[in-house]
Amino acid sequence: MTCLILIGMMGAGKTTIGRELAKRRGVRFVDCDHEIIARTGVTIPTIFEIEGEAGFRRRETQVIDELTRESDIIIATGGGAVLDEKNREMLMQRGIVVYLNVAPQILWERTRNDRNRPLLNVENPRARIEELYAVRDPLYRQVADIIVDGGRCNPNSMVRQIEKVLPTLRKTTCIH
Repeated sequence: MTCLILIGMMGAGKTTIGRELAKRRGVRFVDCDHEIIARTGVTIPTIFEIEGEAGFRRRETQVIDELTRESDIIIATGGGAVLDEKNREMLMQRGIVVYLNVAPQILWERTRNDRNRPLLNVENPRARIEELYAVRDPLYRQVADIIVDGGRCNPNSMVRQIEKVLPTLRKTTCIH
């Protein structure tokens, strides 16, 4: 196996799906956000507070660059990783990219009580999710080799769908 990269909005299930895929395939799993926290020793909201989003994004690009050079690894990126063109190029060139596409309403249900989401610390977080989705969805689709429409199905079902498609992968594939 090569590098398998999970992308999608915050709350899409990248970490949950990534951990299960890695366990089943016997490879290493790394969540980019958790890696940044481990390297800095502080939370993502703290990084945003001190360095702003731009500082966080620089750290994210560095982690993506390092991790996507490895093989036999499954990586969960942060939701905004695709905003940077350099990141998109690295993802497309260095691995198989799986977009976990989840509707904004479901993302809102999953993230509304999570205080570790700096981009949702706004007056109307639900509208913010919809705005972020509108900007990011085309970018996710641009880099994806596999698109899994998730949200209401359970993680094990999504994992099985991804595993079923991986051996036959030739071009972008949608799973509904």
